[in-house]
Amino acid sequence: ETYYQRYSHAKECQPGDAVILEMAKEICLAPTLLARIVLERYCLHQMDDSSSRSLVSKWIAQPSLIPDKHLSAEVQHCVLQDPNYGPLVDKIKHSVGLKWELVLKEKLRNHGASFSDEEELQARQFPSTPDVKLDVPIVVDGFVINWIESKAMFGDEQTISCHLQDQLWNYRNLFGPGLVIYWFGFIDEMNCYKKQGFLLSDQFPSSVTLMDSA
Repeated sequence: ETYYQRYSHAKECQPGDAVILEMAKEICLAPTLLARIVLERYCLHQMDDSSSRSLVSKWIAQPSLIPDKHLSAEVQHCVLQDPNYGPLVDKIKHSVGLKWELVLKEKLRNHGASFSDEEELQARQFPSTPDVKLDVPIVVDGFVINWIESKAMFGDEQTISCHLQDQLWNYRNLFGPGLVIYWFGFIDEMNCYKKQGFLLSDQFPSSVTLMDSA
């Protein structure tokens, strides 16, 4: 509520300034996150709608739809200037992620490994789908790999822990042990889950052995 009141007051006093962006810098908060907070309060005050998360998300993705044109310009400015959050950043991350998934698939094909990708697994109605499920397992340094997950990011402790909880344990329970590639590196101390069925790497393995399909 405080941020919305500050925005409303500043808008009257400084109509041409990027109020939300400057406020975000002042309080060290991501501009898109502060814009979302202001939009939620705007809905409550102007539209009597306190349960409008989907609408706010739509406005963050398409600021031009916001009825208040000044607020629309403010939100658009926040989204464009935010290097860490928001729809523009999400699109960039998605694009980078797809690029490294293609790299992974190309390397597997070069090694003669057949596989099903995430889209094919979803069509077969698996409840959890890694980026690649190998049709025939491979062996890397004596470790059997049944699936591979591509992560176009750095794997710090919090990130890896979240991935384990949200995704990787499901893959392990469905398909057995697998490989997770953090293409931009990871904390070495986190590569401690081999006994649980997870091998971490920052590159595609240099030595791959295909298991006998027979």
